[in-house]
Amino acid sequence: MKEMKRTVILTLVATMLLAGCRQENKPQKEMNTLTFTTEQAANMAAIACNEAKADYTALAQAINAGFDNGLTISQIKEALSQLYAYTGFPRSLNALGTLQKVIAEREAKGLKTEAGEDASPLPNDYDALKQGTETQTQVSGGAFNYDFCPAEDYYLKAHLFGDIFARDNLTFADRELITVSALSGLENVMPQLQAHVRGALNMGLTEAQLRSIPEALKANGLLSEASRAEAAIAAVVDDQKMPYSNSVWPLGEPNTAYAQYFIGNSYLAILDQSGLCNVTFEPGCRNNWHVHHKQVQMLVCVSGRGWYQEWGKEAVELKPGVVIAVPEGVKHWHGAAADSWMQHLTYHADVQPGASNEWLEPVTDEVYDKLK
Repeated sequence: MKEMKRTVILTLVATMLLAGCRQENKPQKEMNTLTFTTEQAANMAAIACNEAKADYTALAQAINAGFDNGLTISQIKEALSQLYAYTGFPRSLNALGTLQKVIAEREAKGLKTEAGEDASPLPNDYDALKQGTETQTQVSGGAFNYDFCPAEDYYLKAHLFGDIFARDNLTFADRELITVSALSGLENVMPQLQAHVRGALNMGLTEAQLRSIPEALKANGLLSEASRAEAAIAAVVDDQKMPYSNSVWPLGEPNTAYAQYFIGNSYLAILDQSGLCNVTFEPGCRNNWHVHHKQVQMLVCVSGRGWYQEWGKEAVELKPGVVIAVPEGVKHWHGAAADSWMQHLTYHADVQPGASNEWLEPVTDEVYDKLK
């Protein structure tokens, strides 16, 4: 009996030592390297951006696409958990709930879903504030102290960059791709978005990997969000100021059916079956001179800045809240200012039998460039 007890004890000790050995010999991740494939990075960009937008239908689609391309439950769960620090607990928790539903649906359909590895345990003497300060300095490119609010400074260092960034199931580079993608989905956070564009480069993302973020957002129909990412990258990497859309109104799809009548790119979002549409013009985009026969066109500017002009008259500046009733039979054009996106709602009133649109010549640069 004593011999049996001794054997059991020795076996347990050997198992513990071997487990410790495996933990010590576990390959260390290069934390300044992106671990996602090109397809996975595009999926993760869409996941993070839709989490920030609280669009859980689109989020579920992006999660499914990510699983199909080999992202693991651990990676996606970690990304959505991290984002509570940037987008708030409600969005993060709802997104995690969406992830749970997607997993359950895939299991019911017999679709493959990899669990992935969880983060490695931290040593008992781990100092979150010390490590977080070092990581934050690396992300920021220099020491950062938010003296105005010491409590917030502590949370950033000890919790975000200490506790969260220490979890190695995502690398620092992975996390910055996720953060840039999420901040692109939020309005009025351009300073933070630009800071994390710098941080992404500091933490190992290449310029090509960084520029792939807005491309991935565009591919997922996130056009306004992509324009914010492009503007932030242009400011940080190219030292160029780029106008960007910062609107809650949907861009819709590229307005290809009428592209021949526009200079620049426009987008069309059909809002209801009555003919109410939202038209988005990129900076410098305008439509040709044209006439509406046997109908009145209504324009309601909802975002940005632009111009409306009738033939032989001075241009009228379009800003949110400006309403234009385009008289029947009057030659006119409308579009964005050179330095701003512009969106307007449009519909037709007083429509008579035989109503039609007559498209005419483009608005010349000579005419357009006089407008400031």
